[in-house]
Amino acid sequence: MPATASVPAVPAPAAADFSGYQLIKLPNANVPNFTRRVLRCPAGKRVVGGGAEAQGNGAILVGSFPTDDGTGWIGIGRQIGYNDVGISVYAVCANAS
Repeated sequence: MPATASVPAVPAPAAADFSGYQLIKLPNANVPNFTRRVLRCPAGKRVVGGGAEAQGNGAILVGSFPTDDGTGWIGIGRQIGYNDVGISVYAVCANAS
């Protein structure tokens, strides 16, 4: 008979405060391939979501992820056959606690 694993109960987290919801955008700009474009939330807010867009012929979005400290979003791209790429970055910010 196979062993049965026991999973300990984990208490539910406290309710989060998502007041002050705000969508912000770093408009498209051409940057050298693989250059990080970083968008920061306004002071006192944390990023709760985000995204990025690579623009141009043969443009590829290489990365779209939150900053290590949770206060912004990063977009990275490249464009095949060119030295630069257009990148826009979006972040959803809130008074998350």
